[in-house]
Amino acid sequence: MRFSSNAKQFVLLIIVGIFLLLGYVVFNHFNERQNMVWFDTSKIHIPVDEDQRNTCLSKPILRSRVQNIVSPERLLYKQPSVLVGRTDVVAVTPWLAPIVWEGTFDPDLVDIIYKSMNLTIATTVFAVGKYVRFLQDFLETAEKHFMVDFNVRYYVFTDRPDDVPSVNLSQGRHLSVIQVPGSNRWQEISARKMKTIQTAIERQISREADYIFCLDVDSKFHARWGAESLGRLVAVIHPWFYQATRDHFTYERRPASTAYIPMDEGDYYYTGAVFGGFVEDVYTLTKVCRNQLEEDARNSIEAAWQEESHLNRYLLYNKPSKLLSPEYQWDDKKTKTKEVKVIRFSTVIKNYAEIRPNV
Repeated sequence: MRFSSNAKQFVLLIIVGIFLLLGYVVFNHFNERQNMVWFDTSKIHIPVDEDQRNTCLSKPILRSRVQNIVSPERLLYKQPSVLVGRTDVVAVTPWLAPIVWEGTFDPDLVDIIYKSMNLTIATTVFAVGKYVRFLQDFLETAEKHFMVDFNVRYYVFTDRPDDVPSVNLSQGRHLSVIQVPGSNRWQEISARKMKTIQTAIERQISREADYIFCLDVDSKFHARWGAESLGRLVAVIHPWFYQATRDHFTYERRPASTAYIPMDEGDYYYTGAVFGGFVEDVYTLTKVCRNQLEEDARNSIEAAWQEESHLNRYLLYNKPSKLLSPEYQWDDKKTKTKEVKVIRFSTVIKNYAEIRPNV
């Protein structure tokens, strides 16, 4: 059978058109993935068998209070997503973890999904020495903005339990005071944090919460901090380094320290003022960092930024499943930048010489 030259041209045009259409679809698919943040589905319950569950997460040291959970990485492209665009910021890491900025999630939809799960979020703060003065503002602003309408358990570590203020807590929110020793060196207080959190998880928190956030007390909440922040392992990009290249990151650079990171390695610089995730994942993080801090102490070395240096080392080789933008830990000394549409949580300005036992 012979085709006329006009028919051949027509068939050729159809074939070229199909290829152009396929190219357009593929381009838009990958372009959308670059500019969108995917909703973290880490607490959606779906039926899975035992073999599937064992392959979803690394085997936890502590048993999760919530069973039959599939990790967000497994569900990332299989579940409905909350997609909202930002083109002025990077919204996905190289390992495809979302970076949460204002405008990259639908707060109403996020709340509908998570609030139906009856979750409890643990929140730890250290109010040691004169830092207890920041506790009232921390708690009062948290009650206005932090995980509103969720079950929240505050765990306050302090050497001054009598100075813990009385704050009206909403229904489903509780506060526990855990006494810890003081110190004449703020560096020692900082270095003890990982051990203290690990111990508290073992003794109490693992039975009482699903997620945990470890926060600095010398901070205040200013706007919504909700379920969009929940994930298996969550870190916050440091406000002073989110625009910097890694050769400017203040990692521990001495090979003698267990927090050492070589100059040619590093993804982001994470603040030590905020980290969180599943209780069992944060337990593993604190245990590893505690062991490294203690090994450094035996070798008479102190990492450049104590537990923050060890946190950065851990997160370099154990990638977070979600990153929070600097909106979730701003510094009041820093001028707000155009990328930061809202400041949710920030470190307050203070006189270190007045509140620290040593400077």
